[in-house]
Amino acid sequence: MKISVSSYSFQQAINAGKMSHFDTIAKAHEMGFEAIEFTDLPMPTYEEQLAYAHKLRAEADKYGMVINCYAIGAVFFRGSEEADKAEIERVKKQVDIAAVMGCSVMRHDAVYGVGKTGASRSFGLMLSTIAANIREVTEYAAAKGVKTCVENHGYLAQDSYRVEQLFNAVAHDNFGLLVDVGNFVCADEDNETAVSRVAPYAVHVHAKDMYKSTEPLPGYGQTRACNYFKGAIIGEGDVNVEKCLKILHRAGYDGFCSIEFEGSEECIYAISTGLRNLKGMIERL
Repeated sequence: MKISVSSYSFQQAINAGKMSHFDTIAKAHEMGFEAIEFTDLPMPTYEEQLAYAHKLRAEADKYGMVINCYAIGAVFFRGSEEADKAEIERVKKQVDIAAVMGCSVMRHDAVYGVGKTGASRSFGLMLSTIAANIREVTEYAAAKGVKTCVENHGYLAQDSYRVEQLFNAVAHDNFGLLVDVGNFVCADEDNETAVSRVAPYAVHVHAKDMYKSTEPLPGYGQTRACNYFKGAIIGEGDVNVEKCLKILHRAGYDGFCSIEFEGSEECIYAISTGLRNLKGMIERL
């Protein structure tokens, strides 16, 4: 497996005004990463995002870095055909952004919650619409040389069996899953069992560790079943990241494994420590 880092891992420094997206490229290169991925670009218009993407690509080229993935938010069940079509067209434009940056993979979300009426009342009822909308996007992305995927993320489409259902419903060779080995905690799943279910469908991987608790603690978020979690440095939390990587490796995954840190420790220290630990895990595969 190759190792990359998400720009989101530097968000602590970005929010504090200490780093820009361009600084994250230089820092990732200095730390020894082969590649970097970016999340939603902060510009309000597509034209501004496109210009920014060209600049990021040029900066990455300067350091010989790959931008391997672009991750965006998306909701593919909007309650009307017109609203769904608008979201499809918006996400297609984000595919264009990914292509400009040279990404081989783009992650988009699927849906975040249920509603009170009609098909919005459950994930299962929304599934066929969500899958059809995602299929249209991935067909567009295939022509751009970008593989699309959904992550186990957002509470509703987070369980391993739900993202597997979504993978099966989309049923397109250009579509797969971003397997975040830590995120299953948020849906109260056993991480190793969950990863073993979805490992064959992985087109990208996030290495993430989590602390788990059954009691509320400062800085902890709440899981779907009212347990608690907090981001951790890779190798220091309660997720058996190394076992999850072994499962993925056995399933034949040999792509990028991207560090996504979202804990409270100082982010540069956390990323560098996590990188050292992750390298050791991969060497032992």
